[in-house]
Amino acid sequence: MSDQSEKPKTADSAGGDRLFPEFSFPSYDEWYEQAVASLKGEPFEKKVLTKTYEGIQLKPMYWPEDMENLAHMGTFPGFPPYVRGTEVGGYIAKPWDICQSIPGSTPEEFNRIALHDLERGQTALTVVLDRPTRLGLDPDQAAPGQVGKGGLSLSTLEDLEKAFQDIDLERFSLMIDGGTAVVPILGLFCAMLRKRGASPQVLHGCIGADPVAQLVMAGSAGLDTEAAYDGLAAAVSWSLSHAPKLRTILVDAGVYHNAGASSVQELGFATAAAVETMRALTKRGLEPGDIARKMQFSFSVGSNFFMEIAKLRAARAIWSQVVSAFGGDDEACKMVIHARTSSYNKTACDPFVNMLRNTAETFSAAMGGAAGIEVVPFDEPVRNSDEFSRRVSRNLQIVLQEECHFTHPIDPAGGSRYVEVLTDALGEKAWALFQDVESRGGMLEALKAGMPQETLGAVAGKKQESLAVRKDVMVGTNMYANMLEKPLEKPVVDYERILAARVDEIVAYRSRGDRAQLTERLADLGRSVGEGSATVVESAAEAVPAGATLGDLTQAMSPAESKAWSVDPLRIHRLSEPFEELRARAEQYLQKTGNRMKVFLANMGPVTQHKARADFSTGFFEVGGFEVISNLGHSSVEEAADAALASGAHIVVICSTDKTYPDIVPPLAGKIKAARPEVKVVLAGKPASEYEQSYREAGMDDYIHIRSNCLQVLTNLQKAVGGLHG
Repeated sequence: MSDQSEKPKTADSAGGDRLFPEFSFPSYDEWYEQAVASLKGEPFEKKVLTKTYEGIQLKPMYWPEDMENLAHMGTFPGFPPYVRGTEVGGYIAKPWDICQSIPGSTPEEFNRIALHDLERGQTALTVVLDRPTRLGLDPDQAAPGQVGKGGLSLSTLEDLEKAFQDIDLERFSLMIDGGTAVVPILGLFCAMLRKRGASPQVLHGCIGADPVAQLVMAGSAGLDTEAAYDGLAAAVSWSLSHAPKLRTILVDAGVYHNAGASSVQELGFATAAAVETMRALTKRGLEPGDIARKMQFSFSVGSNFFMEIAKLRAARAIWSQVVSAFGGDDEACKMVIHARTSSYNKTACDPFVNMLRNTAETFSAAMGGAAGIEVVPFDEPVRNSDEFSRRVSRNLQIVLQEECHFTHPIDPAGGSRYVEVLTDALGEKAWALFQDVESRGGMLEALKAGMPQETLGAVAGKKQESLAVRKDVMVGTNMYANMLEKPLEKPVVDYERILAARVDEIVAYRSRGDRAQLTERLADLGRSVGEGSATVVESAAEAVPAGATLGDLTQAMSPAESKAWSVDPLRIHRLSEPFEELRARAEQYLQKTGNRMKVFLANMGPVTQHKARADFSTGFFEVGGFEVISNLGHSSVEEAADAALASGAHIVVICSTDKTYPDIVPPLAGKIKAARPEVKVVLAGKPASEYEQSYREAGMDDYIHIRSNCLQVLTNLQKAVGGLHG
């Protein structure tokens, strides 16, 4: 990518027919001269160019010359390298799937909610499984508090029948991350469909797993990646002949996104993980083209609108190049993308703002050409979604399809100079990162050495720092806090009761089975594992009617010796969590004392003199849950000191102008400290260097300004005046 701070060659025309030919087309040099003049001496590069977390420098305008050397220009939708989409007709023939996740800890609850939502516009199902199910454990094998937490508990054929009762799997596609239990889960589905008199060929969507993503989430807990790839190979072999429309490999880029990665890192590491899987399965006898056709990528979509559009477009081009290098045909080179609005940028404070974030992110996903979109319910950071939050998420997509007609344009971002250049820049940088990972022996070896964790952590740290100093803004969290906000109600879920009920069900289920027949079928399954073919899933499906549970199937397939890898895990988190912890500590103080920690604004002089800094100080302290006491201004130091002391505030903020501070700060700070030494005196604004020492000697404890580390300042003050520790 060329240095975008350099001026491009002069442009005489826009190229092609112009809308208003009577107006002359300015050259870049003419525009640049006017832009520099308007800055009045400020450096152009500093004020006008923007550097992103991806290391890409954004320009305020893009010109025809910027697109001259882009390799993908001139290509069409449905043709390699698929930047403009994998289908010639875009969404016209088939709109993207409205693929919402369904909450529900038990099969009965899941079924009730799924039927309700499918009748109201949802066109696909994201089935989130609880942790024990993803690990292939029955409820009575799980750790306390895990069964039903964050997902559906599935263990038996009866469970699956209850969960999918009256749901037409030929009509609705699935999106399921099966974890290490993908083969047992496929066996359960296969057995259920055959009991219904149907064929597994009706299954479509994805029931798959990503061993690399599982490893970076499991971390030191370890994962036998060889066994995971053995299972994945069996799933692919089976689906090629028995479920041709079903994808059984998942590449989860969201795990990197939700650890704070840049878009370049998401693309680079996801590509490296997919190639790791490609190589592992080709070693097990599968053809690269078959493997690629069984892959589905899952991307999280963040709030950088144009960057996210470019990310999905670049992803298709990169993957097309990879599969082509493996010898795959054009059809195999098509990437199928499931897009999920970001969890990383969702907030528990002022959670209704999440609806706005979701809107922009869904817009990006649709313009980027996702095959299916899942909108995170706005209340996800606080609780399991309710009927209202699911309806809002679902209807957002329906409105975009039915009212805004987003299904009509084919590659609506195509031709935008900004998006096209950004797509190319992302692809170039992500490819370089992918090659770096490959030079280290592939994704697994790179993770073992800690390279992805280190580089990703550095970017996540920069994002956290930018949020702390409020360079990046999360409305309602680190700026514009709503002090009148009523927290969302968080229903108490009795996971002990759910566990007890599920254990009773599994015990009763086992008691009804023919143990001799079950033992024989599980032995057949164990023998088939060594064959590494489609017979593994078939053997699992045959064991299910004999009474095999998920745990039985997993145990029968487990290798005699585990070869678990252990790596440093990625830290999956939400960006806003440190500020939410600030607010939570403030609420704890309120519950304990009956009052909030108070901040008194010692506003000096008329409103025009103090208002700007008083408003800034109010917003600064409210994001930490402080109660701010303001006023219209004081005419004297004595009056301000008396009012501050009478307020009983823990913190006093002096608000005025730099010009008046030398006369105000020393006497005002001195009077407050003399009467109440424990009160913290803070100055609004950064003092001039020649005055700072005298201000501190008079009693000023700290000062706040636009570049202050808001998180650190408020954390320190909570600790000092409220005894609250992070």
